Amino acid sequence: MVNIVIDTNVLLSALLSNKGASHKLLSMIDSKKFMVHISTTLLYEYEEILKLKSKMDDVHVDAILDYICLIGNKNSIFYLWRPKLKDVDDDFLLELAVKSHSIIVTLNGKDFQPALEYGLKVMTPKEFLQYIGEII
Repeated sequence: MVNIVIDTNVLLSALLSNKGASHKLLSMIDSKKFMVHISTTLLYEYEEILKLKSKMDDVHVDAILDYICLIGNKNSIFYLWRPKLKDVDDDFLLELAVKSHSIIVTLNGKDFQPALEYGLKVMTPKEFLQYIGEII
């Protein structure tokens, strides 16, 4: 099974439109094709951004986050090195991906180029879906 960490921008994109690769990825989140890795910090960011920027009410955002918590693989991360990325607010995501040996699925791949130093892959939702054999 492939391990992934989903950047907040992918989740937001999936909730703003029911078309495209981000939405398809979210609709497959409980499939056996990949394992979603989460951390407390990532969930707090999901909650903050989705409640601010999505068109969903807080109850629906909470339900989605509760489901991600239910099916996601929980990780504790320890901040051993920082900053590594241009946007220091994304460092925790890189640390989670390193710990869980995950592909980072993001719409901002250039921001995560340092992940390559750790042997990690960085993909867009479309690239990831193609990687696991899903046609988009």
